[in-house]
Amino acid sequence: MPKQTSAARRTSIAGLLAATSLALALSGCATYDVTAPADARADAPAAAVQAKDAQLAAAKGAKNGDGKNGDGKNGDAKGSQGGGGQAAAPGGAGDVDCRKAKCVALTFDAGPSENTPRLLDILKKEKVHATFFMLGENHVDKRPAEVKRIDAEGHELANHTWSHQILTDIEPAEAKRELSRVQDAVRKITGKTPRLMRPPQGRTDEEVSKISKDLGLAQVLWSVTAKDYQTNDSALITKRVLEQTERDGIILLHDIYKGTVPAVPGILKELKKRGYTVVTVSQLLSPAKAEPGMVYRP
Repeated sequence: MPKQTSAARRTSIAGLLAATSLALALSGCATYDVTAPADARADAPAAAVQAKDAQLAAAKGAKNGDGKNGDGKNGDAKGSQGGGGQAAAPGGAGDVDCRKAKCVALTFDAGPSENTPRLLDILKKEKVHATFFMLGENHVDKRPAEVKRIDAEGHELANHTWSHQILTDIEPAEAKRELSRVQDAVRKITGKTPRLMRPPQGRTDEEVSKISKDLGLAQVLWSVTAKDYQTNDSALITKRVLEQTERDGIILLHDIYKGTVPAVPGILKELKKRGYTVVTVSQLLSPAKAEPGMVYRP
């Protein structure tokens, strides 16, 4: 397992994040440790903290026009590509500091779909970056242009398995294939390998954590769900998101449902009005980096 954080900064949850009682029944009350974004930031190595502070200083200098960073605001987004072609924190992460800002991460599951281009138009207009937990079968494999655009516009590429199988219900070798096929497909399209994954229905356990660690994937759950798979009512989706959102939250939406994308402009407008900075998951964790195998949830 990944290195342990301090006991004061770790929480334990049982079963599924959403529909907990159902998860407990299906998962056998599997218990695992979860790290909150604020705890991850607080436990970041000193070197990572220093690097983050240097990025912030460079970004501030560029905005002030002193020439310290020729790439300016977008320098970190273009220069943060990790070794081995891994997808790193996108979207100008160098000038976002969630240690001070009131941040919330925006994530979309199960795409890309026919709705994704409109969503990307909205996010571009609002100057917001999100994390896309993508499905392989009938999504990544059928819509490589959308995958390329997600990456090109500074969003975060992430893994939601190949065919949405419940990883705790299948054999370890099959679970590994569910994740590795998406890794391979995204890398083939973009040259980058996702570092984050979201287990279908949020269901994970020690075996899934081990597989994730082996594949270089951290696991990301959520704190806000509109249950947009139950309704196409955009106003209701907006209401549910806003009622649940708190600082350091992770919003779960799906860009495959008709009511979701139309709700996004209103969600973003109100979040900004309330003082939130909308970020990717990696930006939310920074200066910490997501550790493979670890489970992150607010």
